[in-house]
Amino acid sequence: MKNIILIAPPAAGKGTLSEMLVEKYNYCHISTGDLLRSAATDGTDLGEKISIMLKNGELVTDEIVFELLERRLKENDIQNGYILDGFPRTLSQAKMYDEMLTKLGLDLGIVVVIDTKYETLMKRIVGRVLCHDCGSVYNTLTGVNTPKVEGICDKCGGKLEKRSDDNEESFKTRFKNYEEKTAPLIDYYKEKGSLFFINGESKEQMLSEIEALLHD
Repeated sequence: MKNIILIAPPAAGKGTLSEMLVEKYNYCHISTGDLLRSAATDGTDLGEKISIMLKNGELVTDEIVFELLERRLKENDIQNGYILDGFPRTLSQAKMYDEMLTKLGLDLGIVVVIDTKYETLMKRIVGRVLCHDCGSVYNTLTGVNTPKVEGICDKCGGKLEKRSDDNEESFKTRFKNYEEKTAPLIDYYKEKGSLFFINGESKEQMLSEIEALLHD
């Protein structure tokens, strides 16, 4: 299967799409955030350094991220294809990643942008509520996964709560940051002929369109 880089604004469904691809095609899902959190507890000198940086709220250097990513891409389970989630985030990282792929003899694959209407993303963020007890996620605005009883989890009966940052102003800031950071990335991969857009309005549509790309 083709390797995949996923680029998506907040609440576009990147995690949902990744889960579907892992389940259906046995993809390896690689999140740099997960790599950092795992390394921070592995007891090595590098792990201790990462742990301190994360606890202090410091940005982990590109050099460290690339060292962890290179280790991960040398493992056998990526041979069926992998999804790179949340990376690269900048143009310089994209170029460094190209160099790493050449070094490891791996293909870039496809870069997929999940294209979703601004209004849809806003509703997904502002209407999102989570169960305090089991962590299940619902939405009160989209008409999808609405709780049967307002404020009560369908699964365990727990209280549904709203995250403090799931508000309109926070979303606007996050979306603006996304656009500013990803614009150079999108242009870069478009010039390489590796960029594709899929519709993120529903999970069924996302899966159908990315499957067409995978089998092209």
